[in-house]
Amino acid sequence: MSSSIKQPNVITCKAAVAWGAGEALVMQEVEVSPPHPQEIRIKVVTTSLCRSDLSALDSHAIFPRIFGHEASGIVESIGEGVTEFQEGDHVLTVFTGECKTCRQCMSGKSNMCQVLGLERRGVMHSDQGTRFSIKGKPVYHYCAVSSFSEYTVVHTGCAVKVSSAAPLEKICLLSCGLAAGLGAAWNVADISKGSTVVIFGLGTVGLSVAQGAKIRGASQIIGVDTNPEKRDKAKDFGITEFINPNDCNEPIQQVIKRITDGGADYSFECIGDTGMITTALQSCCDGWGLTVTLGVPKVKPEVSAHYGLFLSGRTLKGSLFGGWKPKSDIPSLVDMYMNKEIKIDEFITHNLPFEEINKAFELMREGKCLRCVIHMPK
Repeated sequence: MSSSIKQPNVITCKAAVAWGAGEALVMQEVEVSPPHPQEIRIKVVTTSLCRSDLSALDSHAIFPRIFGHEASGIVESIGEGVTEFQEGDHVLTVFTGECKTCRQCMSGKSNMCQVLGLERRGVMHSDQGTRFSIKGKPVYHYCAVSSFSEYTVVHTGCAVKVSSAAPLEKICLLSCGLAAGLGAAWNVADISKGSTVVIFGLGTVGLSVAQGAKIRGASQIIGVDTNPEKRDKAKDFGITEFINPNDCNEPIQQVIKRITDGGADYSFECIGDTGMITTALQSCCDGWGLTVTLGVPKVKPEVSAHYGLFLSGRTLKGSLFGGWKPKSDIPSLVDMYMNKEIKIDEFITHNLPFEEINKAFELMREGKCLRCVIHMPK
């Protein structure tokens, strides 16, 4: 008996391939294999540039590689055993998955999936292989997503089905940076009404924290950034006071302690500089001051701080993807956007066609964009 089920074939498409640290991406033809069991192949519609893509491109030793992880798309084909998705579904990709059955997923305390957590080796979770190749030679993945390609293959646990009414070119921001900032404010810090907040680094993540703090009713939201052009933009997202450390003649933590009567209730490190974590801790108040770190450091990953900061009651917490369980929680953020309860459009400063992806990297290097959305060919 012959099967009437259409078997997906290898797709040849364009991808922006990284061949070396800090080098421009090369637009070339790649082969994308059919999805394996419990995988889906996605036609990428839009992908936005996240700073961790830039950090990884400048430092990682795994090449050739296809970067990109903050993306939206449409399911093109499904692998064996997939029941959750079907062809034509609209999806967001996520760099950390949710299997729903491991100890972490079942705990209700964490979003750190033991099966589909952060993938650092450039391969698929399921078989440690790649789904991309050029002339038979493997091309490595990034964060199990690799959205700088017209088509990509992801594990079903690393994709979230979303309403077809939601604009894919906007909500792609929820698959990493914007959700991470909101979640840090709401899930990790659980900001209370009337509290004081200080945010170090006013990129997309930092401004998302500000938006979350404003929605929670924080009375004072201080933004710290060395780029003076961020001052006016930051106010739109809830920043009540802007401080440029280059304009201060005393340590920034002293300035913050003075204007918050002894330190902020909450501080957020959104730069990716472990030295700033100490500054953020010192900017918190005694007794209950909470520092949340969200940034991914390029250099010096070790954190050092005087034990006295903790002895006095301060807390330091880490945050991955804002504590959201992606499949369980992200659809509700899409709903909030559709109901105009959270801002997304205002974070998009540039829209570029796929062939201009290197220009997007330059804009980010120069600090001239919040989020640049890359649009794939129709």
